[in-house]
Amino acid sequence: MIDPTGIRARFTLLMPDLDERRRRLFAATEARTAGYGGIAAVSRATGIAVSTIGRGLKELATAAQLDADRVRRPGGGRKPLVATDAALLDDLLALVAPSERGDPMSPLRWTCKSLRRLARELAARGHRISHTVVGELLKQQKFSLQANCKTREGSGHPDRDAQFAYISQSVSAALAEQQPVISVDTKKKELVGDFRNGGREWHPQGQPEEVRVHDFLIKELGRAVPYGLYDLAANAGWVSVGMDHDTAAFAVQTIRRWWHEIGYVRYPDAKRLVITAAATARACGCGSASCKASRPNSASTSWFTTCRPARASGTRSSTACSRSSA
Repeated sequence: MIDPTGIRARFTLLMPDLDERRRRLFAATEARTAGYGGIAAVSRATGIAVSTIGRGLKELATAAQLDADRVRRPGGGRKPLVATDAALLDDLLALVAPSERGDPMSPLRWTCKSLRRLARELAARGHRISHTVVGELLKQQKFSLQANCKTREGSGHPDRDAQFAYISQSVSAALAEQQPVISVDTKKKELVGDFRNGGREWHPQGQPEEVRVHDFLIKELGRAVPYGLYDLAANAGWVSVGMDHDTAAFAVQTIRRWWHEIGYVRYPDAKRLVITAAATARACGCGSASCKASRPNSASTSWFTTCRPARASGTRSSTACSRSSA
């Protein structure tokens, strides 16, 4: 009776440093040394299959030498599925084609179907394949995991190029005359309170800043509405943060405050103020109570307005406004 304890101890000690070929040869050497019944004893002690030990004994008997970077003879291992199943790749590409994204002539394509779903559909067609092999085949065909990308702008206005050219010419003319030109935009409303935000800050290890689990509105604090203003000539910005749900009134107040605190000082000889905004803007921002600037034609994408800013300092300004959509 062969005691497997010593064999198991030696195998456990050497196992971390053995590759496939060396494990095979180790088991074959131990079986040869043990004599009759050695193959079964070594298999029980190490968990290596009897057939693998048999192949190792054949290698020892023939003294076959392999290249230093090989653990099997050339041609060993299972053939790729695409080699044994000629229709597999064509069926996979046929399944991917209806949901394929990207230019077929480009080096990168992607699909919105999951690997497991593709594997199930291939199995229904008679192919034996796992989802991991499906992923390998897709990578070989230059597919990759990608998020969607916002690129479609919808139908354009027939005069879109002319509209933007008109805005560009008007802005350039105002800048050439050293008149103030600003661009305004309202940003996404943000909850006020101890809510989670992206990014990281330095804190003692194991002491992160604690925030709320759920992003529910705190009625006492409300929401913050950032409204941005950009001075093209000065290459400088101005941001106001308010809590008013009326975006148009907030826009008017933001531009008014910017003019009285910065614009009037920066442009003392200004005769007019040119304002550009997105098509979703609800007010031109001129400060005139009689100006009912609303959203332009839905096919438009931008508009601008020209205002005569107040000359005298004060809490209110009397301005006149004319709006042009583009």
